Amino acid sequence: MDHMIDLFAKLTEWHWFGFALILVILEVLLGTSFFLLWLGVSAATIGLIVLLVPSLAWEFQLLIFAGEAVACLVYWHLHYKNNQTVSDQPNLNRRNEQFVGRTVTLNEPLVNGRGRIQIDDSYWRVEGPDLPVGTAVKVVGVDGVVLKIEKL
Repeated sequence: MDHMIDLFAKLTEWHWFGFALILVILEVLLGTSFFLLWLGVSAATIGLIVLLVPSLAWEFQLLIFAGEAVACLVYWHLHYKNNQTVSDQPNLNRRNEQFVGRTVTLNEPLVNGRGRIQIDDSYWRVEGPDLPVGTAVKVVGVDGVVLKIEKL
């Protein structure tokens, strides 16, 4: 235990700057939604404080770091929660949801409420009433990767 206290007692600004750099690198590699970035900012700030006040006890360094880390994370959480942008294309990466409202002519019959349709260059599984080939249908919903259709 005394060995651990001796290690903490020898903390310098370079330890804090190194810790900050490691946290920022981990943020970039892991993509933790800025969590590690804010901890890195807190560590860098403690490094600056220790640079200005080298006699600051290690207990206070850790206490300030913990307080600043919590404050930064709370700030980021509140900022992120209150400033989320609303996309003008909410279905951009949801290809199957982009088809809702689209009309298509069946090139295969729906049997027992199931079948498939071709939209553009892809075939999609569909569910709806039994319908013959050549029927015009409209995509009215999505359930996972299955498109829900109804007769026009």
